[in-house]
Amino acid sequence: MAVGGEPAAFAGKEMRIVIAGAGLSGILKGIRLKQRGMHNFRILEKASDLGGTWRDNRYPGVSCDTPGHAYVYSFALNPDYKTRYAPGAEILAYYRRVAKKFGVIQHLTYNAEVLSAEWTGRSWRIEAANGEELEAEVFISACGRLHQPKIPDIPGLADFAGPWFHSARWDPSVGVRRKRVGVIGTGSSAAQIISALPSQVERLVVFQRSPHWFIDPPNTRLSLAKRLKLRFIPGEARKYYEKLHAFGEGLARQRMQGGEAGQQVVADFAHAALAKIRDPELRRKLTPDYAVGCKRIVICAAFAEAIQQPNVELEVEGITRVEAEGVRLRDGRLQRLDVLCLATGFRSDAYMRPMTLKGKDGVTLDELWADSFVNYRTVALPQMPNFFMINGPFSPGGTSPIVRVAEIQTGYVIQLIDRLAEQGGCLYPDDARTRALVAEIQDRAKQTVWFTGGCESWYLDRNGVPLVDPVLPSEMAKAMKTAHFADFVHEPAQRL
Repeated sequence: MAVGGEPAAFAGKEMRIVIAGAGLSGILKGIRLKQRGMHNFRILEKASDLGGTWRDNRYPGVSCDTPGHAYVYSFALNPDYKTRYAPGAEILAYYRRVAKKFGVIQHLTYNAEVLSAEWTGRSWRIEAANGEELEAEVFISACGRLHQPKIPDIPGLADFAGPWFHSARWDPSVGVRRKRVGVIGTGSSAAQIISALPSQVERLVVFQRSPHWFIDPPNTRLSLAKRLKLRFIPGEARKYYEKLHAFGEGLARQRMQGGEAGQQVVADFAHAALAKIRDPELRRKLTPDYAVGCKRIVICAAFAEAIQQPNVELEVEGITRVEAEGVRLRDGRLQRLDVLCLATGFRSDAYMRPMTLKGKDGVTLDELWADSFVNYRTVALPQMPNFFMINGPFSPGGTSPIVRVAEIQTGYVIQLIDRLAEQGGCLYPDDARTRALVAEIQDRAKQTVWFTGGCESWYLDRNGVPLVDPVLPSEMAKAMKTAHFADFVHEPAQRL
C-alpha cells in the first residue's frame, strides 16, 4: 500500500483491535483500519478529548515549528492555515475535524488510559483506568513520545505560594497580565512562551539551564489569494504539500549526508539568528558550547526580539531552590515571582509507559528494555505477539515530519494485520533479526551530530546512544513499503 493511498478491499477475518492513544497516530490508525474494512476496533484515550500533543499544549504562543500545510495527513490536506507555522488551536481543530469526517469518533473511549496489557496465548487482556477489561487479538500503542512531562527535581517547588505548572499543563484560568512570571527552560516550548508573554506581563524572568541554538524563519502569513488558490484550484494544495516535503527533505539530506558543508549551512542560519542579539553579554549567555544540531534546534521567529525586551531578564546563575515568594539563585538572590512555568521537556524514554505490558512467556516491557530500547523497525517488539507501535523507539526525529513517519509506519503495520487476518495465529519479530537492525540504526546514529556534538539531549538514551534513526522519509518509505515477513515468527494461537 503506498503511503497516503487508498487501501485495497479487505477480505480477511475480522479481528478485535485495541489502540491506546487518540493523538495524530491513533486517529490515523483508526482511519486506515476503517478504510481497510476493519471496524471492530476501539481507541482508548487517557484524557477527556482527542488530539495528543495539541490537546495538552495550550500555552501562550503554542504553534507547530514545521510548516502547517505539511503537518497534515496526505489524504486530508488542509488549505485553510493562514500562516506558515500554524497555531496549536488550529491544528487541534484540524485533527478533530478529520476524526469526525472519517468516522473515528464513534470508536473512541475517553478517560480510559490503558493500565496493563497481558498476552494470554491467543489474545491481549487489557485493563483500562475506567474499569473496563477488554480482549483483543491485536493491541497497538499510539501513545506518542513526548507526553510524560519531566518535572525537574528542584527543592521547594511545593512551597511556592503562587500557581506553578509544566508547560504541557498550562492552566488557562491563571491570569498573567501585569504579573511577574518565571519560565524555567529555553527549549522549543519555552521559546514560544517567551515570545508570547512580554507584552502581557509586568516582568518575565527566564531561567536558562543550558542555551539552545535557534533559527528564526519568518512566520509568513499566506495571502488570501494564495489560500483561495489552495482551496479551489484542483491539485494546488497537493503541489504545495509535496513542495514543502521536498524542501524539508532536502534540508535534512544536506544536514545528515552533506558532511561538514551540509552542517555549515544550518550553522550559518543559527549564527545569523544569534547575531540579532544586540547586547554582547546577552549574546554570550545565549551561545551554546556544543555543535549546532546536537540538541533539537529551536525554530521560533520571535524569540530573538522577545528575549531583548526591557521587561525580560535572562538568568543563567542556576537555581538553588524554590521558595514561597519566588526562585532562589546560587548567588543568594531571590527572583520574586507570581507565576512559575516549567518548560522543562518530557520523558522521551517513556513511550507507552507507565502502562504494564506482559508478552510471551511472561516477558515484561521493562525486562525487554532493561539494557536498550530493542524493537523492530520502530513498530514491533520481540516476545510481544500481535503488538504494534507507531512512533516507537528509533523513529526518525529532529529532521523528519512526524505525520509522514506515522503514515509510513501505519502502512507497514496494516500489512502485518492483514497477514494475521488471513492466516490467524500471532506474529512477533525474530529476536536476533531485531537486534541486528537496532545495531545498524545505532551505528548510523553514532555518525550524527546528535552523538558527536558534545551535548546531552532527549535524543539520547541512558547509555548516550541516539534514540532516533537518521533516515530520510523517502528512504524509510522505500524500506518499509513491503512488510518483511521473513523477519517474523508466525505461530498458531494457543487453544484455551
